[in-house]
Amino acid sequence: MLGPMTSSTTRSPLRRLTARGRDEAHRVASPLELFFDLCFVVAIAQAGVGLVHAVAEGHAGEGILNYAMLFFAIWWAWMNFTWFASAYDNDDALYRVVTLIQIAGVLVLAAGVSRAFEDHEFLAVWLGYVIMRLALIAQWLRVARSTQGAERTMALRYVFGVLLCQVGWLGLLVLPEGGRAWVFLVMAVLEMCVPPFAERDHPTSWHPHHIAERYGLFTIIVLGETIAAATVAVKTGIDEHDALGELLPIAAGGLLIIFAAWWIYFVVPIHGHLRSNKQAFLWGYGHYLVFAPAAAIGAGLEVAVEQAVGKAHISTLAASAAVTLPTSLYLLTVWLLHSRYFKVGIAQQLVLPVTALLVICCTFLGDWAVLAAGIVAALAVVTGTTLTARTVARVARVARERGGSVRAG
Repeated sequence: MLGPMTSSTTRSPLRRLTARGRDEAHRVASPLELFFDLCFVVAIAQAGVGLVHAVAEGHAGEGILNYAMLFFAIWWAWMNFTWFASAYDNDDALYRVVTLIQIAGVLVLAAGVSRAFEDHEFLAVWLGYVIMRLALIAQWLRVARSTQGAERTMALRYVFGVLLCQVGWLGLLVLPEGGRAWVFLVMAVLEMCVPPFAERDHPTSWHPHHIAERYGLFTIIVLGETIAAATVAVKTGIDEHDALGELLPIAAGGLLIIFAAWWIYFVVPIHGHLRSNKQAFLWGYGHYLVFAPAAAIGAGLEVAVEQAVGKAHISTLAASAAVTLPTSLYLLTVWLLHSRYFKVGIAQQLVLPVTALLVICCTFLGDWAVLAAGIVAALAVVTGTTLTARTVARVARVARERGGSVRAG
């Protein structure tokens, strides 16, 4: 005999798509969102592979431009869904199906990454992006149908804004290759203008703790993919070239960099800082310069490995820069976005900016550049932790002394 049905089994498979509460308790990432993130990392991995090949062949400028464009498409679609889901996830059957269509879109995009890098052919990338964005338009149309007033107007603004941008992205297909960088620049700016325009009269009810968790989980997944890519590169180098001695410094330095990147990102509880829409937009948009460099660190480690075993047609300096430059950008961006809000005093504030500068200086240390950069990043963690502990101890001591003087009085 069947037991009593749970509340989830009694709910209708189709429900109104209305806003969730910003103060909702125990708001955490759903299994669908985690699956969504994992599928997006497939596309990020493909973009990293393209970047590795371009840099290793001596075409760093062209490779970085293609990487920046492709990563923007991946990140922007991920970010839009993340904030939408934080406000409107009703987890009904239609919501799940449309989300799975978005996942299908990113897989189509991933399939076209190699042709975009090698042949400058963006048709599959454009098609995958359009699939993702049309799926999001469908979600906003559901919101418009389920709401009224200012909220409905906001949803319709999203619909028309996103739709018009998809027309603009056709420029990647029809304009000459030399104009694609300008198309990307203009369309990226227009895309980022859509959310502030749509929400100027009615902000969405995103959940600060949920948003912070979603970004944190995606950071972990990207760093994990970076470790996987670097590990495969080192393994291949050892198996094919018997170059353990040359690759050990790169492997050790890479691990220290990635471990430090994880530590530095998660050392502060950022959800308490996400209160206004202005803060949220700056923080959310700024993560393009967190996720893209984090993934590029893995690509840089692969380039360093290929250069060490003689497969890359670039100098040691260029291979070292492929690791140190994205590492420095990651450190600076994490500091700007949220670490600096939790630092007390000049010494704590200077730890990450100085570390970023020292990591760049490590570029010129030849074969030991990656290991040196890893040691510098690890020392930054030790220094920051020590300074924070001293500050906490000093505050506690002052509090005890004040408490003692009050009791004595």
